[in-house]
Amino acid sequence: MIDKINQILSEVEAFKPKSIEEIESFRLTYLSKKGKISTLFDDFRNVPVEQKKEVGVKINILKQTATEKLNQLKEQFIVDNSGKIDIDLSRPGDPLKLGARHPLSVVHNEIVEIFTKLGFSISDGPEIEDDNHNFALLNFPENHPARDMQDTFFISNDMNVLLRTHTSSVQVHEMLEQKPPIRTLSPGRVYRNEAISARAHCLFHQVEGLCIDTNVSFADLKYTLEIFAKEMFGKHTKIRLRPSYFPFTEPSAEVDVSCSLCGGKGCNVCKNTGWLEILGCGMVDTNVLEATGIDPKIWSGYAFGMGIERISMLKYEIKDLRLFFENDIRFLNQFTSAF
Repeated sequence: MIDKINQILSEVEAFKPKSIEEIESFRLTYLSKKGKISTLFDDFRNVPVEQKKEVGVKINILKQTATEKLNQLKEQFIVDNSGKIDIDLSRPGDPLKLGARHPLSVVHNEIVEIFTKLGFSISDGPEIEDDNHNFALLNFPENHPARDMQDTFFISNDMNVLLRTHTSSVQVHEMLEQKPPIRTLSPGRVYRNEAISARAHCLFHQVEGLCIDTNVSFADLKYTLEIFAKEMFGKHTKIRLRPSYFPFTEPSAEVDVSCSLCGGKGCNVCKNTGWLEILGCGMVDTNVLEATGIDPKIWSGYAFGMGIERISMLKYEIKDLRLFFENDIRFLNQFTSAF
């Protein structure tokens, strides 16, 4: 019985019609009420009990294969006036669904492109760091209150090995391994032990920049950030700097951009202030320069850092941070034209 099924299956798979009559003959031979496959179902009652399961499965597969073969032939061919079978060359092909980059990737690439044009090179570093590179060399003394600003995932019991809390650790590697002048951009994933909400996540992405050279001033920093803001948010964008505090920069500032939705007049997005916060920055602290072997009497520099999620939320008016990580196709389909 099984040999007979296999023989018929081979005939079905090898069938190649040359006329419309042969397709109809194929249907009558194998799939009609008196066809070979129907005969197999009639003979099925005589199969031994121990073989019924195996034989039944093979007969069903054979019938499915023959049916699909018949449907495929009907879809792929048309009949012309002469009764011959031709390929329908006018039939449209199967549509291909075009994908797109994730919005975080789009914004990441835009940021990198802007700063690359300004002369910044791209640097990368380990996501698993030690306390020295993540904190100590960045002017975070042990037990200093500034460490409380960052909720850390520690990996080792001695709290010396951790998941990096910022990509500033990459800048430390660059300062230790490279002699000035340095102009580098460090994008990457960072981790903080925070409750996941619409405004916070335990995993997010940062881009941090560092420039060290002779006679670098705060004016250089401001001009660089003005260029970035206009390139990212539009040529009419304005920025403002507010005094702030970061352990590794002095003086430090928070940077706001004028709200592109209301033109600075005030709306719900900017909470009627006309401004949106985008990043933190400042002049590299002399303690950091000395700790990494760079003479602060000769060299000076500035640093800045921003969250890619934050920039993406402002750029695309996204109100829930969690959407970036949930892979909801309804959300991602909105960016199919974003390359």
